[in-house]
Amino acid sequence: MMLIGPILIALIPVVIILELTRWLSKKEFPFWIIITPGIVSIMVAINLFYSGFVNLRGFVGLSYGILALFLIMTGFKSLFIGKNIGYDGYI
Repeated sequence: MMLIGPILIALIPVVIILELTRWLSKKEFPFWIIITPGIVSIMVAINLFYSGFVNLRGFVGLSYGILALFLIMTGFKSLFIGKNIGYDGYI
């Protein structure tokens, strides 16, 4: 139960980031705006991992590490989703 709680709580920002990236790519915003959720989530994940490893220790630090792991994976997936934009409007 100690691992299921942080994993389930980590899924909330994962879903929000992926849906925001899909919505931005469907509305055909500029490329830098589309990849912004991915970049922000990677920066937040690095900050959370550092905070959980250095300042907080034990199970609380582990939950921050789990959240950071999911955010890093989501950030890279969001960058890949944002990279596959349609180039029909530019030609």
